[in-house]
Amino acid sequence: MLDLSPPLCYTALYKPRKAKRLWENQTLWGQTDRGERQDMRTDDREDLMWQEVSTEHMIRDEWIDFRRSAYRLPDGRVFEPFYTYSRRDYVVIVASDKEENYLCVRQFRQGIKEVTTEFPAGGLERSDGKEYRTGRDDASGEDALAAAKRELLEETGYLSDEWTHLITIPSNATIADNYAHVYMAKNCRKVSGQELDETEFLNVELHGEEEIEELIRTGRFQQAVHVMGWMLAKKQ
Repeated sequence: MLDLSPPLCYTALYKPRKAKRLWENQTLWGQTDRGERQDMRTDDREDLMWQEVSTEHMIRDEWIDFRRSAYRLPDGRVFEPFYTYSRRDYVVIVASDKEENYLCVRQFRQGIKEVTTEFPAGGLERSDGKEYRTGRDDASGEDALAAAKRELLEETGYLSDEWTHLITIPSNATIADNYAHVYMAKNCRKVSGQELDETEFLNVELHGEEEIEELIRTGRFQQAVHVMGWMLAKKQ
């Protein structure tokens, strides 16, 4: 339990810079099983690492690697099960045309069983033909920017010469090991029709900034990484 004394709370509210320095010098106290106070502060990330002690690949085919694992926790206890999976890295493109309309797509998402509005996106194609990563340093996927340009063209028929990398971030660090590469593309121009995969059924829509904000506010823009991309793009 953290010791938030009145002076520290007061300082945090009214003098944030000084509060940060005070916080760094505070001792964080916890209790042992015997009720004794002990210093819980750690300056070493390795003190928080878990050790994987066993893994069962429950499903591993060309589409997904779904695992059940046991981990040794920092205090030495072994706990299971933890379920994780591997999938392809993917790209998300916050794309706008010369009139500052944003390119969005409407398609069915089986996870929530709804048709969603979102930005163009898609997986990095892999040289091994698999649909998932094979490790932390896996480099079998295509270049992320090349994938973003390809997906934008295939899904919408638009091209852009103005690309900005916004962020590369774990897709879902709790249960998955793939990454999302988020880009902004400006002054997009229509050059062709769609070239969709055999399982892709999507419609292209153009939305203004206020419309995107309203979709997000009312829960109708339902992809978390896409919302993050929107917020980052607005800061550019």
